[in-house]
Amino acid sequence: MKKLNWRTIWTNVRLLLMFAVIVFLYSFTSKRNEERKIKKPIVEFLDEGSLFLTHESVNKLLIENNQERQTIGKVNLDLNKLEKSINEHNMVEKSEVFVSIDGVLKAVVKQKTPIARVFDENGSFYIDLEGNRMPLSDVNTARVLLVSGEIEEANSKDLYELLKVIYNDDFLKKNIIGIQVLHGGSVKMANRNFNYVIDFGKTINIEKKFNNYKAFFQKAVQDSSISKYKEINLKFTQQVVCTK
Repeated sequence: MKKLNWRTIWTNVRLLLMFAVIVFLYSFTSKRNEERKIKKPIVEFLDEGSLFLTHESVNKLLIENNQERQTIGKVNLDLNKLEKSINEHNMVEKSEVFVSIDGVLKAVVKQKTPIARVFDENGSFYIDLEGNRMPLSDVNTARVLLVSGEIEEANSKDLYELLKVIYNDDFLKKNIIGIQVLHGGSVKMANRNFNYVIDFGKTINIEKKFNNYKAFFQKAVQDSSISKYKEINLKFTQQVVCTK
């Protein structure tokens, strides 16, 4: 008769006991984690430099079903619902809501990025980096170029492409401070440091026209003639026509 290998049996028993303990601890921890009450939420903005909504306004959106946060268990918290409510805010581009292991509710928020402020007969609003309308903020005012004139749905898409090019170019972003849309969609611009008007014409050949303008600006600054001009005409892509 073969003898039992008690050492092997004992090793197997110990492994089973260890496995049982691990399962018990995991279940116990998971249960406690689910029943843990939500602590005071933390709101983090990805861009703290220029806030257009407050931490308090996001905190209000994090209160689910008008209940006190401290009475809500983690297992009962609908994170998708909270995230959706924040994303629907007209100042928010996107957000992420989650709960840490110790029960802290956290929202990481990315605001919309305004690239221009429009003035029309109905009031004023921003255009964001995605080309959508963004309302003005009671908290902060964005330092962006100003747009006025005859802005219609027919020319709004081309206007947005123009604004996006200006915003993404360091020189143009600092140099161009205002745009006036004329009847028919032609555009005139104001610059920051000099009195001349830029007659851009239609919002076509945008890159070519701006390259011509940069070349003109660099030369005119070098020969100190830039302050003599009253109008810089960029309508013709082959040349820049200047009026003194």
